[in-house]
Amino acid sequence: MRALPIGPVMIDLEGPELTALDKEKINHPNTGALILFARNYDNPEQVQALVKAIRAARKGDILIAVDQEGGRVQRFQNGFTRLPPAMAYAQPELAEAAGWLMAAEVLAVDVDFSFAPVLDIDCGISEIIGNRSFSVDSEQAAELAAAFRKGMRAAGMAATGKHFPGHGAVALDSHLTLPVDPRPLAEIRSKDLTPFKRLIDQGLEAIMPAHVVYPEVDELPAGFSEIWLQEILRGELGFEGAIFSDDLSMEGAAGVGDFLDRARLAQQAGCDMLLVCNNSSAAEQVLDKLPITQDSERERRLQAMLGRRQFDRNTLFKTDKWQQVSAQINHLLESYA
Repeated sequence: MRALPIGPVMIDLEGPELTALDKEKINHPNTGALILFARNYDNPEQVQALVKAIRAARKGDILIAVDQEGGRVQRFQNGFTRLPPAMAYAQPELAEAAGWLMAAEVLAVDVDFSFAPVLDIDCGISEIIGNRSFSVDSEQAAELAAAFRKGMRAAGMAATGKHFPGHGAVALDSHLTLPVDPRPLAEIRSKDLTPFKRLIDQGLEAIMPAHVVYPEVDELPAGFSEIWLQEILRGELGFEGAIFSDDLSMEGAAGVGDFLDRARLAQQAGCDMLLVCNNSSAAEQVLDKLPITQDSERERRLQAMLGRRQFDRNTLFKTDKWQQVSAQINHLLESYA
């Protein structure tokens, strides 16, 4: 029997263990990935057992992801090095070390990747971004984010730049409403796109677009816009990696229709993977009603996101590099706080 390919839908779990319904959804032909949240995590041993069960439930490859940026966004904490926010890394060497540490620890529990790094520029407006950004300066943000990605790559993890084309110039939170960024494309190009272009030129594996409307470019949010994803991201910037939608359950996505409408429109715009999280009935609706399609290019792009683990946890913690970098990051966290 042929193994299932990586499907186009990313789902989540309600708790720290798999239910019979979870196993059924994981093995759905449209499923391709699963994201873990803090509610799914108790300790490293528990999450390793959970990941093993997830992989066993799928008759084929499945991507397993987490948001493990650091600062306010770190789902795995107990048993993991606490990471400072991106704004704390003033030198590329520190950013690279942190990227390696984050990736090595996540990969050691057999999770494929973290949605990182944040490529948004902090414009002093967005509280939801704020110190999740590497810098208020686009060139410095690009340099530090590139270093963070370099560290991730050294550990064996693919990177996902977010939130294209930039979430840092809007005050509203797209989890709760639909932000509108009125700036002209020329201004966004000259500032916000700098980190994206830099990392794309270096081979960035994936990008997540923002649930933000840029009305000078398109009336649709970027994640549903063929102008942003096809003409600008793939055409102008030459991006060849995977595109992950932001969560289609967020209020920033609600204006384009029901969950199936959102999934279809995001896929039509160019998203390879559709995130449907924190709403199990919505995930079931999308899995069951989205047409099952084969797409070799999508499959190729998503296969590149599979992790390449180098160490189990016990071996990792014994390495000189982990001991040195963990101490360095702990010291940075204390001084930043």
